[in-house]
Amino acid sequence: MYKRLSAVLFPIATLLFVGSILWGYQEHQEKNAILIKAENQYQRAFHDLTNHMGRLQDELGQTLAVSSVSHGMQRKGLVKVWRLTGEAQNEINQLPLAMLPFNKAGDFLSRIADFAYNTSVRDLTKEPLSQDELKTMKSLYAKATDINRDLGKIQNAVLSDHLRWMDVEVAMAGKDEPHNNTIIDGFKAVDKKISSYPENDWGPSAMSTKRRRSVHVLSGRDATPDEIGRAALAFIGTTVHSGTGHNVHVSENGKNTDMPGYTATVAGANGENIQLNYTRKGGQLLWYMNARDVKARKLDFAEAKNKATQFLVRHGYKDMTPVTYDEYDHVAVFTYVALKDNVRIYPDKVTVRVALDNGEAVGLQASDHVFAPKTPAAGSPKIAKEKAQKALHPEFKVQNYSLAVIENEQNKPVLCHEFTGGVNGGKYRIYINADTGLEETVEKIPETARALLK
Repeated sequence: MYKRLSAVLFPIATLLFVGSILWGYQEHQEKNAILIKAENQYQRAFHDLTNHMGRLQDELGQTLAVSSVSHGMQRKGLVKVWRLTGEAQNEINQLPLAMLPFNKAGDFLSRIADFAYNTSVRDLTKEPLSQDELKTMKSLYAKATDINRDLGKIQNAVLSDHLRWMDVEVAMAGKDEPHNNTIIDGFKAVDKKISSYPENDWGPSAMSTKRRRSVHVLSGRDATPDEIGRAALAFIGTTVHSGTGHNVHVSENGKNTDMPGYTATVAGANGENIQLNYTRKGGQLLWYMNARDVKARKLDFAEAKNKATQFLVRHGYKDMTPVTYDEYDHVAVFTYVALKDNVRIYPDKVTVRVALDNGEAVGLQASDHVFAPKTPAAGSPKIAKEKAQKALHPEFKVQNYSLAVIENEQNKPVLCHEFTGGVNGGKYRIYINADTGLEETVEKIPETARALLK
């Protein structure tokens, strides 16, 4: 009986033993495949980062090398700098650096991106780069050279010593300090060096970027990648004329920082990449960009303005009024500010880019709107309009008037009388403090934006 029982059980036990070995081997192979895939992704992101940082340095150098009257080349260079900083930030977010103090590097790239964007969207033929802006670019070029030198050392160590990013992840997950890892030490040194740089004078065009932004000022729960993907597709569906059937890829960025968020990438009908950036908390859209070529100008100013206004209303940006206008490469750029009780709220603004071939909105910058201080009603001016007007130049011809809230040099909201008009052949906005009657600031209106005064 025992022989008969063992004759039956032995083959079964053997099969189970062999099966467990095969199952364990398969599990091991699958785990190795996942680790190899993750390692390859980390390596690609790191080498792409060093490549884009090198190209960023080159673009800054080339932009500085062209003649001061080569405004077209300056604009192209600044647009490339803006795009490269965005790609570098995305690659940093793909690396396992969330537990490292690498925020200074991300903030530095963000400031470069804002500086490049704000200087490139204006008409450089009428408002060329100032000496201070050129000085800032020279400083950025020197710093980029310095940072690339250190990144090059890390890259050489990775290649020559066959360092693995999975070891970085394991080292950072450990509780023991300090982490003894060449890559970790290298990135810490880069971030420390960036924090030691003297602060650049970024100029008034980047003033809003100096206000520290944090998700803590936002309301709502954390959005999921699926929710962001659906939001991006809904936004694209009501924005891009070629409509449906898009695929979306959502990547997380800024994890464990003050600005965690998501970037959604959608393939356009003609192969162009459409990108949208959202906050994680509340799932609010920060910017949208459709990088397609616009090769013809078919719309006039009034039609473009109409399209921009319709786009904003359609996407929930209501009660806003256009205050600046520019045009380049067959694209119209409008800046709108919030209008509250007929008072212009300048800290709360959005910028819309409209393609002049078909009226499609190909860009939106809404960060200032999302993070605008939630101020109460502007209140009443202590000084009447007539008294404030006496502070103007005697020959200043007032064309338009409004109450406005602007930010002073300390980033504090100030209620002002806004007078728009001309003197000495130029057009200006002059802001008179509604409490003190003193001139707060003066803004020259570019010739392209004067159509808004009519």
